Amino acid sequence: MEEISARVGQNFAELRQNFRSGRTRGLVWRKTQLRAILKLVAENEDEIFEALNRDLGKHPVEAYRDEIGVVKKSAEYSLRHIEKWIAPKKGQLPLLLFPSKAEVLPEPLGVVLIFASWNFPISLALDPLIGAISAGNTVVLKPSELAPACTSFLACKIPLYLDNKAIKLVEGGSDVAEKLLELKWDKIFFTGSARVGRIIMSAAAKHLTPVTLELGGKCPIILDSLSGSDLKVAVKRISGGKWGACAGQACIGIDYVIVQRKFAPVLVELLKKCIKTLYGEEVENLKNICRIVNKNHFDRICNLLEDPGVAASIVYGGSFDKQNLFIEPTILLDPPLDAEIMTEEIFGPLLPIITLDEVEESIEFINARPKPLAIYVFTKNKTFKEKLLQETSSGSVIFNDTMIQFICDGLPFGGVGESGFGRYHGKYSFDTFSHEKAVLHRSFFLELEPRHPPWNGFKLEFIRLAYNFDYIGLLQLLLGLRRRFTSRTVH
Repeated sequence: MEEISARVGQNFAELRQNFRSGRTRGLVWRKTQLRAILKLVAENEDEIFEALNRDLGKHPVEAYRDEIGVVKKSAEYSLRHIEKWIAPKKGQLPLLLFPSKAEVLPEPLGVVLIFASWNFPISLALDPLIGAISAGNTVVLKPSELAPACTSFLACKIPLYLDNKAIKLVEGGSDVAEKLLELKWDKIFFTGSARVGRIIMSAAAKHLTPVTLELGGKCPIILDSLSGSDLKVAVKRISGGKWGACAGQACIGIDYVIVQRKFAPVLVELLKKCIKTLYGEEVENLKNICRIVNKNHFDRICNLLEDPGVAASIVYGGSFDKQNLFIEPTILLDPPLDAEIMTEEIFGPLLPIITLDEVEESIEFINARPKPLAIYVFTKNKTFKEKLLQETSSGSVIFNDTMIQFICDGLPFGGVGESGFGRYHGKYSFDTFSHEKAVLHRSFFLELEPRHPPWNGFKLEFIRLAYNFDYIGLLQLLLGLRRRFTSRTVH
């Protein structure tokens, strides 16, 4: 333990020193590191495919879509926009401060700590890192020990491609994380479970360190009455979002589906057909689906089905391959709402379907539970869309598709309430790892005496007037007076 403390402390001290030197503040350094990340994933694509297959059984297509492609897109987006992001922005000032000018100047926070998750071990490590680099910070990256092949890959490659004096990767388990959390960071970014998120937040509170928590929760789908090709597309997107993204082991993964009771039998049959087409019929013949990350998580998911009421609700699947850590895509119809499968995040390939008399009742159902990271809604009803947006709270709302918000750099990604707080992706990542410093420049010219004592009625009226005008208001007033004067002169 002493050795771990010494190593962690040495890394931290070196990063602090290098940040203070200004090493990471320059635009050239930031762009060089972003290009190095692009080079890292481009030159080692096959090794990334192999590592993801070893840890999670990801197919190369899924690995590129959810990991490599996400990183490349994010780094390229940052490279295109970083010069605009770091530029000072003009600030508005009250008339009382005339003449003066102001700006908002983004500056790096300092030395930041990033905890990555095991379910998307490449993208959830490198995507936040891109934001931290873009903002000009020095970084410690702590990948998850539950994805050892990917962690080993990153530990080997990051020192070869990135500036090792400003960006360091630390391997290890909970003992290492504990030692890291003892230090005073300028920012902690965590992706993972709510349970660990509480530990992170508690440790950060001792140093008043700002935290971004990317957690999860039970993300629902609301399926309105659809028919024909619309319904087939919806079912395929549900199947792909639930089982085709790390076998349901995703923070924005679909946790359950809400549907009208009369429509449930049709949905179940269509889902069965789609599962057989996309993933296969028997657990030993499954294809295009990830395995469960380890035995502990495998047992946890299987235990959800041991409740008698839950077992009785299974209408498809339920088989598992313990040796290879595969669980068959499983559909459950109206499991008990007080069972663990409906009170805890599933994070696996089990899909409960909850039936209600009317689809509008889904809003009350969702609001009775913690705020989810995402709500997915399949509907063509504009009135229902507006009602749902106004009456529910979630990290995001996606209409007529699933999971796609993760690849949108122009949208903030993050939770609310128990699904986390803070946001990232694109400019939002830059903002997360930056501080917007207010800068105000005053002239020695024209001192407004009404700002200072002794007070009188005139000064009160002057200040009242000054607070009701800004520069734009003053300009509009002057232009109006000029037009009026010009008009009188012409006549």
